[in-house]
Amino acid sequence: MFIAMNRFKVLKGSEKDFENVWLSRETHLDELDGFVEFHLLKGPEREDYVLYSSHTIWRSHADFEAWTKSEQFRKAHSGAGGSKPLYQGHPEFEGFTVLQTVTSDGKRVVAA
Repeated sequence: MFIAMNRFKVLKGSEKDFENVWLSRETHLDELDGFVEFHLLKGPEREDYVLYSSHTIWRSHADFEAWTKSEQFRKAHSGAGGSKPLYQGHPEFEGFTVLQTVTSDGKRVVAA
């Protein structure tokens, strides 16, 4: 599995606008092979921003790469940037290959 994350430093006072952009948009993720799950995360509040992260789980790194080159990706990101700045700088991307998964029933899966 592969986890793709983007971190956003959302400007104080823009939290609801930022959330509305994400909660109301069409993601098209479920149209792609290898897509497993998506989460929008709200993190700690700092002096001048609130940390958010988008967290997407893919069956493989190749499936994630296919998403970034797809028409669905272009459609999902067509409104990015908007008319009003909602966060500081650019999102910070982080990609992770899953090495181990532990499930709620105690099962451990180690990636091959």
